Amino acid sequence: MSYEQKLMQMKKLLKKTNTKVVAEDVIEAVKPTAKAPTYEQQWLDGGLTKAVNKHGIVYKRIVEYDADHQHGNIVLSGLKSTIDKWKKSGEVHPLSPDFSKPLVFFDTETTGLKGAGTLIFLMGFIEQTNSSFKLTQYVLPGPDHEAAFLYATGLWEESLTLVTYNGKSFDIPMVETRWTMNRKELPPLLEHTQIDLLHGSRRIWKGEMATFRLPAIEEEQLGFFREGDIPGHMAPIIYQDAVKNGRTELLMKVLVHNEWDILSLVALYIRSTDLLLKTDRPESAVTHTNIGKWFGDLKSQDRSRKIFESVIAEFGINHPATHFHFGFILKKELAYEDAISSFTIAAKGLIGRERILALEELAKLYEHKVKELNKALDSTEMATRFLKVDPYLTERFRIRYGNEFLKREIRINGKLFPRQAHEATKNS
Repeated sequence: MSYEQKLMQMKKLLKKTNTKVVAEDVIEAVKPTAKAPTYEQQWLDGGLTKAVNKHGIVYKRIVEYDADHQHGNIVLSGLKSTIDKWKKSGEVHPLSPDFSKPLVFFDTETTGLKGAGTLIFLMGFIEQTNSSFKLTQYVLPGPDHEAAFLYATGLWEESLTLVTYNGKSFDIPMVETRWTMNRKELPPLLEHTQIDLLHGSRRIWKGEMATFRLPAIEEEQLGFFREGDIPGHMAPIIYQDAVKNGRTELLMKVLVHNEWDILSLVALYIRSTDLLLKTDRPESAVTHTNIGKWFGDLKSQDRSRKIFESVIAEFGINHPATHFHFGFILKKELAYEDAISSFTIAAKGLIGRERILALEELAKLYEHKVKELNKALDSTEMATRFLKVDPYLTERFRIRYGNEFLKREIRINGKLFPRQAHEATKNS
């Protein structure tokens, strides 16, 4: 399919939106020498506004949403409650905001995924105001105006908490790269606190979702379904056409695509926080076990313990993975008998690596803590058998733990039968 055919195909997706667009022309006192593009009037007629700063020209789109605007199943006004929950929790967590900085939701569109020639052509920001939410999008008119485009975002003026989806790996490094390319003209880029919801989504819904692409998250977790959206890979082609020919109909669809991305960030942040700080009945054993483990990894043992207890109260022994992780907390608290109970449920209900690790913990507890050597030997021998037949184990894991359990078996037998061990040593 040719370039023009692709564009004609995309025009079929054109559809009016109900968003409230705010016109706002900004002209700074210092006029740039860069000339306006020949297609400027077409872009202005298409719905963009013009802003001029000392580095050149940039085009903008501003949309405001009422506080009760709903994106999928999520009402945006829930963001205030979300921030309050983090303040009240006192948790230091990768998703907790820096309360000393404005919270801003951020996404970019680029002309490619990598390479020195890749440009950011669209940057969008949503922030909460006193009574509404405000989206500001900056559109690059061309490479000659890149410094003006970057300068207009204000990322050099105030340090922010930027909420992104894969921003730590892509959006922010891309901004840093483009800023470096224009460093002679621009003030230094400030360091911003980052909250990456892709990382959070993988931690929360591991084992429950097949893919963590944002559209899948939107549909499964937010109840938002995109209608008439452009495919993301078409955005660079549409932008290049808009720069070449001035056509804005499809360019505005790219801006709506970006708008939906950022609205989804707000909704996903609300949804993720609700799950992370949930204190009543858990929605899902898998999800809340993942959350409990995440807090445990962050050394927030009290919250981790409460989450595991709530999952066990709701699902009993039907989710042995919860008992597996809970066993380590109980062991750390010196509740050895309770830890043995949890690891026993895990060893009976799990397969693969976690079953072997549960049996190892049982062997350790029986041998060293409750001094039941026969049970320690039983756990060791059971693990040795599973190491040989479990198809979910890697060969490296089999060898490593096979050696560990062999040493453990010899040591336990030495304790159980000290005379035999002494004679065997003497005869050797």
